[in-house]
Amino acid sequence: MIKGYMGKLLFVDLSNGNIKEEAPDESLYRNFIGGYGLGARIIYSRQKAGADPLGPENTLGLVTGPLTGTPIPSGVRYTAVGKSPLTGGWGDANSGGFFGPYLKFSGYDGMFFTNISSKPVYLLIDEGRAELKDASHLWGKDASETEEILQAKYGKQCRVACIGQAGEKLSLISAIMTDKGSAAARSGLGAVMGSKKLKAIVAKGTMTVAVADKEAAERLRKEHVKSLQTPGPMNLDGLRKYGTTELTDISAHSGDTPVKNWGGIGVIDVPNIHGLKADVVAEYVGKHGGCWHCPVACKAVLKEGTGEYKYLAGTRRPEYETQASFGVNCANSNTESINMVNEICNRYGLDTISTGTVIAFAIECYENSIITKRDTDGIELTWGNHRAIVDMTKKLAKREGFGDIIADGVKVASEKIGKGAEKYAVHIGGQELGMHDPKLASFQPGMPTAARYQTDATPGRHTQGFGPSGFMGHALNASGLCLIGFGFVAGPEKLVSFLNAVTGLDYSLNDMLQAGERIANIRHVFNLREGIIEMNWPVHPRIIGNPPQKEGPLVGVTADIKAQVYWNLGALDWDTVTTKPSRKKLMELGLDDIARDLWPL
Repeated sequence: MIKGYMGKLLFVDLSNGNIKEEAPDESLYRNFIGGYGLGARIIYSRQKAGADPLGPENTLGLVTGPLTGTPIPSGVRYTAVGKSPLTGGWGDANSGGFFGPYLKFSGYDGMFFTNISSKPVYLLIDEGRAELKDASHLWGKDASETEEILQAKYGKQCRVACIGQAGEKLSLISAIMTDKGSAAARSGLGAVMGSKKLKAIVAKGTMTVAVADKEAAERLRKEHVKSLQTPGPMNLDGLRKYGTTELTDISAHSGDTPVKNWGGIGVIDVPNIHGLKADVVAEYVGKHGGCWHCPVACKAVLKEGTGEYKYLAGTRRPEYETQASFGVNCANSNTESINMVNEICNRYGLDTISTGTVIAFAIECYENSIITKRDTDGIELTWGNHRAIVDMTKKLAKREGFGDIIADGVKVASEKIGKGAEKYAVHIGGQELGMHDPKLASFQPGMPTAARYQTDATPGRHTQGFGPSGFMGHALNASGLCLIGFGFVAGPEKLVSFLNAVTGLDYSLNDMLQAGERIANIRHVFNLREGIIEMNWPVHPRIIGNPPQKEGPLVGVTADIKAQVYWNLGALDWDTVTTKPSRKKLMELGLDDIARDLWPL
């Protein structure tokens, strides 16, 4: 057996409680690495096209990578996979914390759920034994309460992945939560979990992940930790103290962060960003920490809220994306309000990027009289009104009143509201975008930043690349490493060294990049089979600067998304109209069955 893997996957039929183990062929691990690579290969092979994302045919998977739970720094991630109810295409969501390593310690590389339970259940995995348990007493509990109850029952050494009430109520922007604040948030997969009446997974075990060359792994660990201390915009000391909030205030005025629902300019529309400064946010921190055995330790929890917002001690410090979406994107710089909405989202299980974005959308609708106080349950939803932002987030989380209208994201909300609301609905393919404006990156030649938002199989993803520039990212994500912990000083050769030391395989750089390309292709052809051509997803003109801004750091900038898309289609050997990968390319990647599907003889 290849090292770094437990060599077993679980398949759970929730309709009848049948649980079976499978030992995948080693070629599956070698070719798709893990995470969403492994998940996409399995789901594409076993699920028919046209499955209702919230129906019994859709498969939900939680999958680790070969570096998860190993000595390699930041080997902490797992990925949730399935058909997205937001986009109707491929969906995946990546999360850190402790659950990924503990899933492997319990004996499995991943699990896949099909069908729907007749009552709420949770899956208990204890030292290689899996059993479905009644979760009726947990249904209606928030994610933090659920975790506390299950850890009280099974011990603090177990780890829990679960949904809150937002997932139970099938909010299309709901997340899968673990460790009271680590979220597999994108693609709406919390709603898929809720649709299956699956409240939680409990992973408990003491098994070890075998490492092929322990001495090499330890040497690489030490070298990598040392490299993270290199001075730069984000280094070890800064990340430990501030996490990803270190550059929030700078991004707010540099043109990096979207402002006022992607329609504003930070230095003009939100000139006072004192509440977003790293040192101001740090004043609320009660304790620093991190994901499982991570040397970066960029997480932190807050002291009890003593001001206007009474969040509990232990509330997770917001990350940059949360600060940005509820911050300048809503023209808000009130620190405590952002702490509060982060706690609401973590407890109810919501994607903070999507939730902040749909709140900004609703504010713009209100400011333009498309909706009124009568619609918003009396809430004066204006730019920068932090009390209104908090109150509306509570309503969204509970699906109460107007909150029910916006609980499925901006695309669905704009369709429900009508009256021209779609003009302000900033999304691609139904998915709200990450909090980085691609127009800023347009200053850097060859950076397909706008294209990645449109043409990745999971649109709106700020952590993805597109075309050949994305192959390493796919390999990295599939391996189980954290993008932050891997660092801005690391390159593909280091990832190859990590993989070889742990697995005992002899990956070359080309082998690893080809695995990344293979993953890119199978995620893409999943969408093609669903009738989706990503480059046909409409792109809101604000995203690319059409028309360009007349003031500020992005004055005159329009991202040439078409040029970015077509150059990369050629580099991928995908057809420029249908985006079908060529038969030759699919055969080169060993995707013979897909070649037959797309190019029948």
